[in-house]
Amino acid sequence: MKIGLSLPQAGVNATRENVIKFAQAAEKENFDSLWVLERLLYPINPQTKYPGSADGMMPEEWKNIYDPINLLTFVAANTNKILLGTGVLDVPFHNPVVLGREFATLDVLSQGRVIAGLGIGWLKDEYQTSNIPYENKGARQSEFLEAMKRVWTDDVVEFHGKFYNIPASKIGPKPVQKPHPKILLGGFSPKTFQRIAKYANGWLGIVGVPIEQLGQIIQAIRQEVEKAGKNPDDFQMSTLAHPYVSQTSLGEKRMPMNGTIEEIGSDIAKLKEVGFNRVVLSGSAGKEFSVEKRIELAKDLSKFAD
Repeated sequence: MKIGLSLPQAGVNATRENVIKFAQAAEKENFDSLWVLERLLYPINPQTKYPGSADGMMPEEWKNIYDPINLLTFVAANTNKILLGTGVLDVPFHNPVVLGREFATLDVLSQGRVIAGLGIGWLKDEYQTSNIPYENKGARQSEFLEAMKRVWTDDVVEFHGKFYNIPASKIGPKPVQKPHPKILLGGFSPKTFQRIAKYANGWLGIVGVPIEQLGQIIQAIRQEVEKAGKNPDDFQMSTLAHPYVSQTSLGEKRMPMNGTIEEIGSDIAKLKEVGFNRVVLSGSAGKEFSVEKRIELAKDLSKFAD
C-alpha cells in the first residue's frame, strides 16, 4: 500500500520554505504523493457546521490557506517525480473548462504527475459565495465530470447540458496522462458510488468511521463498478487519515488513527486489509509543526503499509 502526505498548506507554518523543504523531503524518502485541499473561505458564522470538531468550527489554520492548484504548481517546480493530488477540489465552485485546463497545464508542467481528487462540497457559505444553489449537487458533479473529461480528451470540444455549455472549440493543452489524469471522487452516498463507476478511476475516503465500515463502502463501490462493466481492480481506493499519536495506549475505546505508533500502525494495516491501496497522512499545522518530525512520523507509520 502506498503512503501519501498532505502538504503544509494552511496556517502560520505554511511558509514558502516549509513547503519546499517538506515536498523535497517527502520525495527523497520515496513517498507516493503530496496532497492539498480546498477551502474558499472561513465563515465567522457558518451556515453549515464542520463535522470534524465538537463546536462545529473549522480548524483555525484554515483562515489562511493556499490555493490548491497554485500550490501544487509551485511544488511541481521544486520536485521531480512525486505525484500531486487534490483532496479534494469541490467542482460546483469551478468551471469545467477552466479547471480542466488548470489540471492539464499542471499535468504537462509536472510531466504527468496529477491526481484529480474531486468532491461536491458541504459548506453552504461556499455555495453562496460561488452563487451556486445548494441543490442538485450530484447532478451538477456528473455533468461537470463529463464536460471536463471532454476538455481533456476531445480534439474539438462541444458540450451542452443543464448546468454547463461549451460551444464547439479547440481547448488545450491536453494532459500528458492518457486518456487523462486519474479522477478520485470523495463522498459516502450510494449515488457517489455510481458516479465513481461511471466517471472516475477510484474513491478518496476519509478515516472518520470504523475501518470495517470503510471496507463495506469499498465493496459497495466495487459492485457498482462491476455493474458498469468495468474491472474493480483497475480502480484506486485511497483515504485521507489524520494520525493523533499518544505515548500510552488509549484502550479499547480509541478511535481509528488515534493512539500509540503501534496502534495507529495496526489501523494502517487494517486499511490495507479492507482494500485500500493508498493512505494519505495529514499532520498538525499548529505550533508543534516540524518538517522533520512529520516526515519521521510518516516513515514510522509507512512500515505498517508493507
